[in-house]
Amino acid sequence: MTEAENTLPTPASPDTPIIRVRGLVNRFGEQVVHDGLELDVRRGEIIGVVGGSGTGKSVLMRSILGLREPDEGEIEVLGIDARDPAPEHHRLIERNTGVLFQDGALFSSLTVGENVQVPLKEYHRDLPDSLRYELALLKVKLAGLPADALNKLPSQLSGGMRKRAGLARALALDPPLLFLDEPTAGLDPIGAAAFDRLIRTLQEALGLTVFLITHDLDTLYAICDRIAVLADRKVVACGTVEEIERVDHPWVQEYFHGPRARAAQVARDRNAAVDG
Repeated sequence: MTEAENTLPTPASPDTPIIRVRGLVNRFGEQVVHDGLELDVRRGEIIGVVGGSGTGKSVLMRSILGLREPDEGEIEVLGIDARDPAPEHHRLIERNTGVLFQDGALFSSLTVGENVQVPLKEYHRDLPDSLRYELALLKVKLAGLPADALNKLPSQLSGGMRKRAGLARALALDPPLLFLDEPTAGLDPIGAAAFDRLIRTLQEALGLTVFLITHDLDTLYAICDRIAVLADRKVVACGTVEEIERVDHPWVQEYFHGPRARAAQVARDRNAAVDG
């Protein structure tokens, strides 16, 4: 891909959403998962996407990324029509987005370093091997892993370390837009909190926009700027956690006013007091 082909469209204004979804419809046979879903993701924010089982959180992410063709609707990512069949448009979106899938999706036969180098080899084929190695090492350290993790296979890592290795690969091409699918699932509370802090630190340091699917209330309260709630086949509410708490919807009320939510609120307030 040439430099010209890798140039993103200039936003109409600083307030132009980095992701814009309108009238999205996704069906699986007779089952309608999304029906007229609409969502804007602002540049530079961490947006948490929540919803009950079967509400299509991952389906929404895959639709935005072009991994699934919706039945209807418009999707714009980084100023590009994501449903345009032109392959150069798809590659441009792919080149400027990083994805951490729930299970890490690492190649089991490759070392961590080799995994991180996969996108570098795809989009920077002219780079010498030595430079690709150094870039992979940089991303591994950026993700909070020790340097010796570079030469280990995924099977030799703990669950938390595999998540960080997947994150290092997602950051390999310095994308402005990062997608995380249940990044703290399966982690113990200490490991999950550390991963949350890492995401916030990277977002602030690198100016990332983060689209984060999660069911972890601690994550929502700790690092998300806004929350989008999926229910009734669409986004029923989108706002700050304080705004979402006031939404009069049965699922929202149950989810954000139960004992786990109250514990997450206490943890957030305690951390805010310590930081202050």
